[in-house]
Amino acid sequence: MVNFLLFLLQAIPEMTGVIAFSVALAGVPLRWGIITPVATVLAAIAFVIRTLPFTFGLHTVACLMLTVVFVAKATRVLLSKSFVAVFSSVATLAVLELVIHEVFFAVTKTDPQVYIANPLFWRLLGLPQALLMIVFALLAARIKKPAEGMWRI
Repeated sequence: MVNFLLFLLQAIPEMTGVIAFSVALAGVPLRWGIITPVATVLAAIAFVIRTLPFTFGLHTVACLMLTVVFVAKATRVLLSKSFVAVFSSVATLAVLELVIHEVFFAVTKTDPQVYIANPLFWRLLGLPQALLMIVFALLAARIKKPAEGMWRI
């Protein structure tokens, strides 16, 4: 149960940022009342997939595809544009994660395994990129003016 809660601590804001940035890139207005619950469900699905005896990383592919389907079905964005927006969002998250971790470990001059062994700290280290994704979504929505009537739900 503790592992599940720690996972959600980082996964919900991260999925919220990915979905929000994806819809903002697609030109859809941000509706946090829809984005946040969907992000919570996707985070729970990711946790379940991670606990199953599948190849590590499958949860990322599954969440990417589920997010593409969500954006395409819940909005008036074409499936191809949805895929590009979601893939761009996930790629941005990956770059942020890499940069933040590299900078953190370079500044602290510590072995990453020390922090990976501490589940709470490892999850907390993932929060900056999750919060930055939400900031990027807000900026993208401000720069790229969303079209009205893009949500189907």
